[in-house]
Amino acid sequence: MQQSAVPELAHTHTRPIHWLATATALAGVVAVSGFLQPDRATAAQHGPESKTAPAAVAPPDPAGVEFPIECGPTEAAVQKQASGDLDGDGRPETVAVVRCEAGSGTPPSGVYVVTRSADDPKARVVATLVDPKERLSVEEFAVRDATITATLLGYSSRDVPSCCPDVTERAKWQWKNGAFVRSTPSGAHSV
Repeated sequence: MQQSAVPELAHTHTRPIHWLATATALAGVVAVSGFLQPDRATAAQHGPESKTAPAAVAPPDPAGVEFPIECGPTEAAVQKQASGDLDGDGRPETVAVVRCEAGSGTPPSGVYVVTRSADDPKARVVATLVDPKERLSVEEFAVRDATITATLLGYSSRDVPSCCPDVTERAKWQWKNGAFVRSTPSGAHSV
């Protein structure tokens, strides 16, 4: 075996002092990087042409709203809700499915649009999409792209018991010319 002409290098063997120096250097890098953070990202552009975007507006909360539904001795309860800017004014509305709290059976639902103005924080009902007097219940419900869709369960006659709706109907509402216009989505059918 031939011996190396180069003497053995001291740095090829790790010693505790090497690990301590490495750990100290790494801790220093981490500590310094905590102080050197980039500016926070914002959607607003800087400069003379920048326009600030309006602050996001929270949708109205239907809790505490007086809905036009008669429940007698029981209370009206919001079963489902969804929000979106339905009329394109930049302020969200909330659509609420409301029915009377009943111990049994299938009480009819009302579907209401709730909004509030910029100068009045109190939410109020501005449209009734489904009146509880129609004896319909809401099975599925959504608000997407300024469109309200729902699957409504109803009755073919007054003789059908309220526990067992026998008609299924799909409905869609959109804001057009200052009112919510109801239509039937394509592919909808009755049972």
